[in-house]
Amino acid sequence: MQMNTPPRSTIRLTRRGRIALIATGAVVAATAVTVPLLTLTTEDEGTRRPTSLVIPEGWRTGQVYEAVDKALALPLGSTKRSLAKANLKLPNDAEGNPEGYLYPATYPLDKTVTPESLLALMVNTANKKFSGSPLTAGAQRNAMNVYQAITIASIIQAETSTKADMGKVARVIFNRLERGMPLQMDATLNYALNRFTPTTTTNDTKLESPYNSYQRMGLPPTPISNPGQAAMRAAINPTPGNWLYFVTVKPGDTRFTASYEEQQRNVAEFNRLRRSASPSTSHSPSNSISTPVPGSPSASAPS
Repeated sequence: MQMNTPPRSTIRLTRRGRIALIATGAVVAATAVTVPLLTLTTEDEGTRRPTSLVIPEGWRTGQVYEAVDKALALPLGSTKRSLAKANLKLPNDAEGNPEGYLYPATYPLDKTVTPESLLALMVNTANKKFSGSPLTAGAQRNAMNVYQAITIASIIQAETSTKADMGKVARVIFNRLERGMPLQMDATLNYALNRFTPTTTTNDTKLESPYNSYQRMGLPPTPISNPGQAAMRAAINPTPGNWLYFVTVKPGDTRFTASYEEQQRNVAEFNRLRRSASPSTSHSPSNSISTPVPGSPSASAPS
């Protein structure tokens, strides 16, 4: 398939128009957690220290760095600064950025652990998980490399709250890429803005960033989170379908469609439900495909 991902030096802005932005979905609560999940044990002297650190699926590198700092009782920023000497075994496409490769798992914390050794263990775990033949074959089957598959999986992880929807979200991403449409994913924009807000504004979509998938075509230059196995499976085995849009109207009710008109009706229902639940709330839904930008390819999407 055509990924529509030009070299980073040649990525161009899509044609801008007046934006009628009604974004959709809900922020996955786990992605906003910044406190490390620790298992504690009591040592002989009566003190308590962590014996393991849990990295949840969907955390960004910044959250992982902060969790490691807290787990090892280090000054904030120590783990991030340790990257220069960690000698991580990352693919060339990553260009030294470990986003996507700090694998979600439970890691032991003995007295010899350092930020460098812990990050190296996470990356080595990712390489073992990602280098298997099923993933490689799945990526090739969909005309992409493993790094692109991880990037897609990271978007899926950030855009969905249930595993049941992951395959459909993956299909929306593939369908948009194949049609030369911008992804228009709030999750990539939130990554650029380093936030987890459930609100996307018109001004947000004007941000000059390679992660702004409202303005730029193709995939973002790197993953935007550290995905788990379910998201990776969805990225290489998208559910069959012709969907181009989706919106979580209410918890447990995510609607996928190929019709822009039907998407508008679904979004209108979301807004009605949101206003009735919180009359003072006037901001937009988030974390999914939003209403297309007039003047962009998605404004004339096939139904």
